[in-house]
Amino acid sequence: MLDLRDGAEFRTSFVREPSVLKHYPALVLNADFRPLSYYPLSLWPWQEAIKAVFLDRVTILAEYEQVVRSQRSAIRIPSVVVLKDYVKPQKRVAFTRFNLFLRDEFCCQYCSSKGDLTFDHVVPRSKGGVTSWENVVAACSPCNLRKGNKSLKQSGMHLRRAPHQPGPEEMQNAGRRFPPNYLHDSWMDFLYWDAELDA
Repeated sequence: MLDLRDGAEFRTSFVREPSVLKHYPALVLNADFRPLSYYPLSLWPWQEAIKAVFLDRVTILAEYEQVVRSQRSAIRIPSVVVLKDYVKPQKRVAFTRFNLFLRDEFCCQYCSSKGDLTFDHVVPRSKGGVTSWENVVAACSPCNLRKGNKSLKQSGMHLRRAPHQPGPEEMQNAGRRFPPNYLHDSWMDFLYWDAELDA
C-alpha cells in the first residue's frame, strides 16, 4: 500500500524505494475504448491517472489492488482509464528513431539481426542522401560500418524491403506486434479486442 500523506514515513519509504513511482502505469484509452496509441503504447504514470480522475477527465475501467491515500481519501490505483472526450488520432507519423525501428520491426534491414541497432542512410548524405523515411533504415552496427559511405551497389548489400513513409494504421498494427516489456492482465481485453479472430 502506498501512502501519499506528507509525513516522514512516506518521504522515507520514497527514498528507500524510488522505483515504486515507476510501478502501476495506467493504460489510456480514447473515448472509443481503443488505446490512444500503440506506438508507443499509451501509458500514464499512476500519479497522472489519479490526477485525471480527480479532474473528471477519465473514467476508471480497471484497478490495481494497491491503494494510495491522502489525508481525506483513499483510492485504488487505476490500471485502465478511458478519456471522456474523444481525441482525434494523428494522421501523420512522426519521424523518430523509435518509429523508424518500429516500422523496420526492430531488425537490421540488411542482415535481419535484432541487436545493436542504429540507423543508416541508404543513399549516403555525402552523396546527396536526405534524412527521410524514404532514405533511412534500421541497421546493425556491423552492417552500418560495412556499408559505410558507399551506395548499395558499391557495397554489394541488399535491403530486406524498400524504406517508405508509414501510415498511422500500419504503425498501429506494428505497435501491436511489439508491445512493451510489461503488460498488465487488465489491459489485454482493451489491447486486442478488435484484432481479427483466427478461423
